[in-house]
Amino acid sequence: MSLLTAARDLRDSLHGLTFAAPVAYVYNPLEYAWEAHREFVEKYGSGKKRVLFLGMNPGPFGMAQTGVPFGEIPAVRDWMGISQPVSKPSPEHPKRPIQGFACTRSEVSGRRLWGFMHKQFGTPEKFFSECYVVNYCPLIFLEDTGRNRTPDKVPAGEMAPVDKACLQHLRSVIEILDPAWLVGVGAFAEEKFRTVVKPGESRQITKISHPSPANPAANKDWDGLVRRQLIEAGVWSW
Repeated sequence: MSLLTAARDLRDSLHGLTFAAPVAYVYNPLEYAWEAHREFVEKYGSGKKRVLFLGMNPGPFGMAQTGVPFGEIPAVRDWMGISQPVSKPSPEHPKRPIQGFACTRSEVSGRRLWGFMHKQFGTPEKFFSECYVVNYCPLIFLEDTGRNRTPDKVPAGEMAPVDKACLQHLRSVIEILDPAWLVGVGAFAEEKFRTVVKPGESRQITKISHPSPANPAANKDWDGLVRRQLIEAGVWSW
């Protein structure tokens, strides 16, 4: 199996799922932003990787717009060199329109994550030669107000089919890339790694502080904090 096949299987498995209030809209960028996601996978997902980073789910101004995990538009377009036509989800929340690469809003988590990798590695080719980034869940859940509702806030019963598909996809990604290090971007992602890794597997699991501004620890020198966390865990020596 390839990463692209695994992503396509995940996309198709999640099609048509419904959720109760307060979730009012569900976007799946693997559907309407598939071409950008496909380019990301084909351009940067080949070969084995030493480090796999895992996020939770798309942000409204990141992957929701670009189809790329933590997809801050300047990072995806200007650093990674990816820019594809993006269509729209149906239905679309009037307060959370999908504008694709024309969106002018910044995804703070993505700006911090990709900005850090840019500073540490310089080029995307150098970063992706040993690393890859994937989101656990590709869906974004929106309330009537337009507020983003993260997967951990959706009732477990409704999330059951989502989790089944996402865990299977994550397991496939690990088997394909064969990383030595699994780095959760936040505690939620770290726990998902621990759920899918089989006893006896020679993989190291750790986490870094989530770059979201909702995380107080991220709002004061997130770069320095994460650099220390990765060095102390033994992921890099730098």
